[in-house]
Amino acid sequence: MRIAQTIEHHLQSAEGHPSITLRYEQRFLRRKRLTSDEGISFLVELSETVSLNAGDAFVLDDQSFVVIAAAVEPLFAIYHDDLARIAWHIGNRHTPCQITATSLIIQRDHVLQGLLERLGARIDLIDAPFTPEGGAYGHGRTHGHHHDTQDGH
Repeated sequence: MRIAQTIEHHLQSAEGHPSITLRYEQRFLRRKRLTSDEGISFLVELSETVSLNAGDAFVLDDQSFVVIAAAVEPLFAIYHDDLARIAWHIGNRHTPCQITATSLIIQRDHVLQGLLERLGARIDLIDAPFTPEGGAYGHGRTHGHHHDTQDGH
């Protein structure tokens, strides 16, 4: 079995390379057996957990690449006259969020949908690749961090 132990970030050209289409949650990994869209099986065995984006690539032990593509997922596109206020509520819940010039995009969540509608947001159901903003506590992800206090708790 082929093994991927390194990642090439932002591969210059995906042309001619096999690909693997992964959802947002699947693009956060350290060790996992995967199969490319073309049927190439390989084991990802990285030294630490990484957050991967579309255009990154697994480097296999024969130095070939398998390029990562972002899968289409069910999402909410959120519109409001005061997107900063809506973004605060989303961020306060540590919800991954993709930011565009006119909307905020999150994974579908009926609880957040109710809150956002109560705040006056318009929500469109969309199906698209999900590429949220990276977190302040590390590349790509906002969950799994902790807030340090002076006493260490």
